[in-house]
Amino acid sequence: MTSEMPVALTIAGLDPSGGAGIIADIKTFTAFGCFATAVVTSLTFQNTTGVFGAAHQTAETIRNQTIPIIEDLRVAGVKTGMLPTRAIITEVARLFRETPLPAPVVDPVVRSTSGYDLIDDEALEALKKELLPLARIVTPNIPEAERITGLQITDEEGMRQAARIMREMGARAVLIKGGHLADEALDLLDDGGQVRLYSAPRIQTRATHGTGCTLSAAIAACLAHGLSLHEAVARAKAFVTEAIMRAPSIGRGFPPVNSAHSVRSVLDKIKRNEA
Repeated sequence: MTSEMPVALTIAGLDPSGGAGIIADIKTFTAFGCFATAVVTSLTFQNTTGVFGAAHQTAETIRNQTIPIIEDLRVAGVKTGMLPTRAIITEVARLFRETPLPAPVVDPVVRSTSGYDLIDDEALEALKKELLPLARIVTPNIPEAERITGLQITDEEGMRQAARIMREMGARAVLIKGGHLADEALDLLDDGGQVRLYSAPRIQTRATHGTGCTLSAAIAACLAHGLSLHEAVARAKAFVTEAIMRAPSIGRGFPPVNSAHSVRSVLDKIKRNEA
């Protein structure tokens, strides 16, 4: 662990209602004792009931947001979220190749909780070919893993196969989130062929808005603190479970998880190296 506050960067879309995207990421970074920075890829128009549209940034604006950050601050952890166009993905991949940014946690955001498609097929192909090989870890849920691999995933074996395919695409590690499966909340981490399973009791709730953003941001924050990937995933999963349990009852649709819970206790645990 370093004594200074590590800097974490999110490159993702803005959800003005605060449940997902960079606002959820910033809350999570703060909860984990990181200094949060952000690059906005898209201005979405949404609330808890759905996504109603988006205004995407250009590749140039992505670079112009990012370069001043890395010229001034040493970024210790990065996550990517909504990368809606091929041009944006190509530019983000170029930034990772050409700058000192660490290998990112790639959350391959494909569709919103309410069912709105956030990326087209051309952009998805660019993500697979250009960004996955640069990732420290890719964190798809079941529908995202199915769209990336073309598989139909219904059980643990399907998760294993999908993770293996994504590693063959170049990803060093893949965490497939099993929240869409029927039984327990089972996540599968394939890190270079070494597979670990993480399970937790299923929580019956509609408060799922922002779970993927929060999980990937938590992993990036833990990596910024110097934790191993396994430790980062375990802590992040526990954090998201608590965030769901402490979700505020707001909005008329899918309530957001509480990405800002336990701001002090999480940092204290990291400093004490406790589970």
